Parts: sequence; C-alpha cells; structure tokens
Amino acid sequence: MKQVYTNKAPEALGPYTQAIVSGNMVFTSGQIAIDPAVNAVTASDIEGQTEQVMKNLGEVLKEAGSSFEKAVKTTCFLKNMSDFAAFNGIYGKYFTSKPARSCVAVKELPKDVLVEVEVIAEI
Repeated sequence: MKQVYTNKAPEALGPYTQAIVSGNMVFTSGQIAIDPAVNAVTASDIEGQTEQVMKNLGEVLKEAGSSFEKAVKTTCFLKNMSDFAAFNGIYGKYFTSKPARSCVAVKELPKDVLVEVEVIAEI
C-alpha cells in the first residue's frame, strides 16, 4: 500500500491520509469543500462547495495516477437531501463515466460543510 499526498488538496483533518493506493486501485478519503490555498471553506452554497470538492478529488486522483474517468464507485454525503438536484448538476460534469454511487443525507459533516465525496478508482 502507498499513501497519497498532494498540497493541492486539503490536509487531512485527523489521523488519516488523502488516499491509499493498493494494487491497481485508489481509495480516497472523503473530500470536503476546503480550499487548500486558504485552508478554509470559501463557498456557502451547495454548487460552490461541490465544485471545490470536485477540484480536491481531481487533485488527489491525479496524484495517485488516476482520474474521474477511472472512478468505479463514489459515496456522497449531503447535509440536506433537498440539495440533491443541485449537487447532481455539478457531480455529473465530473463523473461522466457514471460510476456506481451511494448518496445519503447525514446530520452533520466536518467544518459544517454541505457535501463530502469519496471515490474508489482504478489507476
């Protein structure tokens, strides 16, 4: 196994890594809407936060030698299921290969963000 790290995505908020490569697969940790340039959440709406999450995921996948096109499975966490349609609009621009997905509403997310996404992808 190999840990993945890029300074183009947020630092881990706890005792975990941005992603792990095992064999020909990469398993990302959940990414939230922290802009790594300022180390803060910079958007307050679901569209802006989802865009930042996708930028963060893209950088982690790239560092691991993968991409959105190689995604096999995603797990998406929304603070409000009423944001589902707006989230899907942004998500669909990035995951054009339509990987398997789970999407659930949760009571609370780190840093009080609206969305978190994790990915399993091929290398």
